[in-house]
Amino acid sequence: MPRRATIGVRVGDVTIGGGAPVSVQSMTTADTRDAAATAEQVNQLAAAGCEIVRLAVPDQEAAEALPEILAATSVPLVADIHFDYRLALMALEAGIHKLRINPGNIGSEARVAELARAANDRGVPIRVGVNAGSLPRRLVEAYGRTPRAMAEAALWHVGLLEKAGFESIVVSMKASDVPRTVEAYRVLAQRVHYPLHVGITEAGPPPGGLVKSAVGIGILLSEGIGDTIRVSLTGDPIAEVQAGREILSAVGLRSFGPTLVACPTCARSRADIEAIAEEVRAKIQHLDVPLVVAVMGCEVNGPGEAADADVGLACGRGCGLVFRRGQIVKRVDSAHMVDALMEAVYQEAAAKRVQPGSKEL
Repeated sequence: MPRRATIGVRVGDVTIGGGAPVSVQSMTTADTRDAAATAEQVNQLAAAGCEIVRLAVPDQEAAEALPEILAATSVPLVADIHFDYRLALMALEAGIHKLRINPGNIGSEARVAELARAANDRGVPIRVGVNAGSLPRRLVEAYGRTPRAMAEAALWHVGLLEKAGFESIVVSMKASDVPRTVEAYRVLAQRVHYPLHVGITEAGPPPGGLVKSAVGIGILLSEGIGDTIRVSLTGDPIAEVQAGREILSAVGLRSFGPTLVACPTCARSRADIEAIAEEVRAKIQHLDVPLVVAVMGCEVNGPGEAADADVGLACGRGCGLVFRRGQIVKRVDSAHMVDALMEAVYQEAAAKRVQPGSKEL
């Protein structure tokens, strides 16, 4: 899939833009002032596949906790700063890997320039974050809370940093609705060469938040727009990471291991497909080999409908057919069909691991 050309920006050991893989981000919900709890959540997110984690830094106590958090974690961390530029300076002094600011609410142009110099000296990038709900009044009066106003706000904020000689910039522009967010990114993508952080803000809890995020982020990624993503959900941030990875996999940009496909249930099903699919999903999620595993409910949908799957199971009345790339390899009774499927999965995974460029078992 062709992607928009951008400069590359380093965030710790992760590159955003410049042709690097689209990275997955999330944000902690723990109180940053509680260093131990925050570090634990950061490490949980990293274990789930999060590649960059953002922390809210609302006050001096939170900023003072950053060195301890940084010492106890290994994933790149972003300090989210509003209003007080001194907190951003403290975060830089602590060794933070990236800042997220809104230059319009940090203070005077001189303060923005001071912050830009400090970030530049340490090689730390800055994300300019624009939200539709907090646009400058002059832009709202001129354009309303529209995609154009969002893009103009981003360009103004970027201009403040560029005037200070700073260009290690990532930009985000988010609204809580899909059409406005998508159009704002389309507009800005034509006007800057900086990498873009994309997402739908305040998307809400699942399933609505998942749907809005998947649609909005998916549209942009399919158009080559977006260099890092965050799925903003109300709830456990690990769900954001899982959703982000699923979105990148669905649009074909990255593979994070096995993909499970399963037919929708209907009156033809001869087994509890939902329960079987969930059991299989749990058994394959630890694998890091790109496999397509299918769980099908009847002779109509499998193995023919799932012929592209590496390995699959077609459930019949009291039995199951295990197949590999559309060819039946084993018939087993229903009590043993998941075990038989997993045996085939492990065989296929082992075969893929010894291919050139693959990881060793």
